[in-house]
Amino acid sequence: MTADTLLDVRNLTTRFKLDAGVLMAVDDISFSVKKGETLGIVGESGCGKSVTAYSILNLVSPPGKIQRGEITFEGRDLTSLSKSQLRSIRGNEITMIFQEPMTSLNPVYTIGNQIDEVLITHKKFSKSQARKKTIEMLKAVNIPDPDQRYREYPHQLSGGMRQRVMIAMALACDPKLLICDEPTTALDVTVQARILRLISNLKKRLNMTIILITHDLAVISEMADRIIVMYAGRIVEEFYIQDNISKPLHPYTEALLKSLPSNTPAGEKLFVIEGMVPNLLKENRGCLFAARCMYAENKCRMVEPVLTCVGNHKVRCHKYSGIEESK
Repeated sequence: MTADTLLDVRNLTTRFKLDAGVLMAVDDISFSVKKGETLGIVGESGCGKSVTAYSILNLVSPPGKIQRGEITFEGRDLTSLSKSQLRSIRGNEITMIFQEPMTSLNPVYTIGNQIDEVLITHKKFSKSQARKKTIEMLKAVNIPDPDQRYREYPHQLSGGMRQRVMIAMALACDPKLLICDEPTTALDVTVQARILRLISNLKKRLNMTIILITHDLAVISEMADRIIVMYAGRIVEEFYIQDNISKPLHPYTEALLKSLPSNTPAGEKLFVIEGMVPNLLKENRGCLFAARCMYAENKCRMVEPVLTCVGNHKVRCHKYSGIEESK
């Protein structure tokens, strides 16, 4: 871990013990995030992206459990902290924008009351100080008539406005790390673009460190400095945007790019990744993507590939095995 590393995750494994068996939602993943960097985590639904975020904040609820691994934030292992120590970090030094603002905001409290509470709890502001700061934050996220919105309830705001409120709440305590978990889910395309532009502008203005989680590779490519691609709970590829996103090494990343509407010629059908994600409740052999991969060979179905360094890329594919094994 270098001096400019803000977050370092090592060998994180998070499982869910279900009636049908044990599901490894996140299976032995390692990555780091540098100060001021935007790290994108991309993959299909169920690949472990959100569970990774919840694990970082130690918010995984039963039947889920972090089985092993270290999550080091500014030299502190978050997995070893007490509940009170974690509460002082969550919502303060590390904050998160959740997928659905309507379920994240409390319907019986006003917008102002909910952001005020964050400031009073973590920054020990007085009520008047909190109100002033909350209105400033509502202005910062471009909510019109913030004094009026301060007194309103979540149901009185549109989906886009509620998401802006979530961003204001997440940034109220000037966090060192902001985790955005599918921040534009259920929003129309125009509103999505505005929200993403807002997050990008605030990041530049405040020099924040961001983990952006999404299933949309196009979104990631516009905002991230570096991308991690996850599949079935594992990291299958990692690379910097500057190394050209249009030339991925892993067949899954290649398929994700092909499935983008912008990469589909006019008049042709959208590319579809055939098959299904493997059942993680069962014991799977070989590469977990092999059944859906157009390049798969017998070895792929029998032996799991290791994460291998290829230049500035890391890739989990037999095509590159033996070049330089990743540590």
